[in-house]
Amino acid sequence: MLTKEYRICMPLTVEEYKIGQLYMIARHSLEQSDAGNGVEVVENKECYDEEHGKGQYTEKRIHLSSRLPYWIQAFCPKVFYIVEKGWNYYPFTITVIEACIRHIQT
Repeated sequence: MLTKEYRICMPLTVEEYKIGQLYMIARHSLEQSDAGNGVEVVENKECYDEEHGKGQYTEKRIHLSSRLPYWIQAFCPKVFYIVEKGWNYYPFTITVIEACIRHIQT
């Protein structure tokens, strides 16, 4: 297998790029959130891995009930959401996505 690598010179440092990337992700999450729907950030903290070094851990709940087609909403409870856990060790990213249904106790 032949692998080719291309590099593009950027007018910013890696640290500036990382800050900009985090800002744009937060801004997009805010724009997609309205009236209890959208993205809820549960945890956002620095983390460390022996292999990748220093990084950022983020856990988000993405509420999708009102964004699904109507025929799926009929089967899907209103308390349906997706949990996204992400470890960002620039340039490596690890993401785990889980579908959850919150149990309501009566």
